[in-house]
Amino acid sequence: MRTKESIDVYGVPLSRPTEATLMRYPTLSTLAKVATACFLLVFIMSCHPVNQDQDHLAPGELLGAGDRDLPPADFQLRPVYTQGIKATKESEGWVPRLYNDSANFCTIGYGHLIKKAACNGTEPQEFLSGLTEPRGETLLVTDMASAQYTVMKSVQVPMSDGQYAALTDFVFNVGSSNFRNSTLLKSVNDKQDDRVATQFRRWVLAGGKSFPGLVKRREREITLYFEGRPVPRALPSAEEPTESIDIRVGER
Repeated sequence: MRTKESIDVYGVPLSRPTEATLMRYPTLSTLAKVATACFLLVFIMSCHPVNQDQDHLAPGELLGAGDRDLPPADFQLRPVYTQGIKATKESEGWVPRLYNDSANFCTIGYGHLIKKAACNGTEPQEFLSGLTEPRGETLLVTDMASAQYTVMKSVQVPMSDGQYAALTDFVFNVGSSNFRNSTLLKSVNDKQDDRVATQFRRWVLAGGKSFPGLVKRREREITLYFEGRPVPRALPSAEEPTESIDIRVGER
């Protein structure tokens, strides 16, 4: 014998609503959809917790979209050799899941900036599901293209593979505009090798404070730049600037 269903004051059955019930009461149908969407969002974010990582800095080249030198579609970029890609990977660090960087920007993989806002579960499914390392490397290589282009346009002297890789990594980290206005670039173009290491080592601040990761990154770049030969050492001249530089501000 069928039991009588309980109803509320509006005449809506209190048992689990059927499809017919949802069609009959459109407000209830809308509420059900909203509740389902909210549940799925909470579920996704609980399955893929996102934490802020104070040690990860978004690449300056990706932050300064208006200052990036994007290569023309038909331009042939000089590739960064294997040791250079390896150094950039080591400096960026590998995180296969979504995370918020030190500026609370949503990021994944090898510093791939998804948006200038915190992760909230609305990111593309590819990122919500996490990345494989090969896919992360593909994104990195794509992200670095404008840094490569800037180095190719700005440096007026021949470069070894190591020098090109070192400068590309540097531009990726600090941004094209900062590189174009740097004493480092001037030293490179003037063939003042004895000043290059000092100029690399100035760029170790972010947000006004020194980052150990930036110090290590600059040393990797110096090693690449002078690959296979001793690093020239010379006392700074009176006119050579030596104060530390914030990678988010640049040289003034």
